Amino acid sequence: MRHERPDPLSPTIPLYQAPMAGVSTPAMAAAVSNAGGLGGLGLGAMSPNAARDTILETQALTRHPFNVNFFCHAPAVRNERLETDWIERTRELFASFGAAPPAGLEEIYTPFTANDAMLDVLLQTRPSVVSFHFGLPRPGQIRALRDAGCRLIATATSLEEARRIEASGLDAVIAQGWSAGGHRGVFDPRAHDDKLSTEALTRLLADEISLPVIAAGGLIDGHDVTRALSWGASAAQLGTAFIACPESAADDTYRERLLEGGETRMTTAISGRPARCLANRFTAWAEAVPTEDIPAYPCTYALAKALHAAAKRQGEFGYGAQWAGTQTYKTRALPAHALTLEIEAARYR
Repeated sequence: MRHERPDPLSPTIPLYQAPMAGVSTPAMAAAVSNAGGLGGLGLGAMSPNAARDTILETQALTRHPFNVNFFCHAPAVRNERLETDWIERTRELFASFGAAPPAGLEEIYTPFTANDAMLDVLLQTRPSVVSFHFGLPRPGQIRALRDAGCRLIATATSLEEARRIEASGLDAVIAQGWSAGGHRGVFDPRAHDDKLSTEALTRLLADEISLPVIAAGGLIDGHDVTRALSWGASAAQLGTAFIACPESAADDTYRERLLEGGETRMTTAISGRPARCLANRFTAWAEAVPTEDIPAYPCTYALAKALHAAAKRQGEFGYGAQWAGTQTYKTRALPAHALTLEIEAARYR
């Protein structure tokens, strides 16, 4: 009898672990996949060699599908005056930790669209699912990945973006609501953002496009997954729920703030793109900063990382990129495998 290969986009448990860069790990992704969900790896900030090693390590820990995620942002539009002013604006912050800001800003991440070495890694390792944030790959990259047997998904924050994903021939779309932690997946951060809730966006996309929709944003437990499925989603993507897991790469202060149920803020000041973060000293400082004064992503992020490092050396952890979505008060520090099973069990209670 011929057995059909399981669809990696339809895991046993309709739960995707969000592939948050800097937090996800092979151990966490494998644990979620082994429990019946779809684990995720955020590889957009890695070099091709590091990404290859991370994929291979995860493949050694699970025989089940998992998702690897990359950034498709447009190259930064550099503005020397804006960048110089930003460095000077932060000089006093650096000085409070006995440090000086960098002399210049760097474009620290290469988008997937300009990184064929990363494409080669995927063609060699052939992960089951590849997802994209901030936009779409080039058509030739999409064809190559599909020919390699990869299933492809991308994030949308609007119907227009979802239609572009559909027209590009991808397999599913992630409906990212305003309450989601981490970076907004907007294709163009300068464009108008309707800031739709996860429910509103999921219902809209489920009605208007033919692709399966994965709901994302402010979803923490099994009851949230059940609600997302009732909106027309095929699955739910949870990120904040997994940050406190022992397998995550989050530092102790990040975990503690999350488990305390800290409030969140949407800010552009950390990276140059809008992103939802736990309210901390940096987000408080940034509240008075006009968005138009902030340099482009990811150049701004280079300075934020330097500031966080300087603050940490002095025992201050309130300047980090502590990405988190809403409903943080519902997070728990369970192992990822146990948390996945608990989320699924809670759907029936």
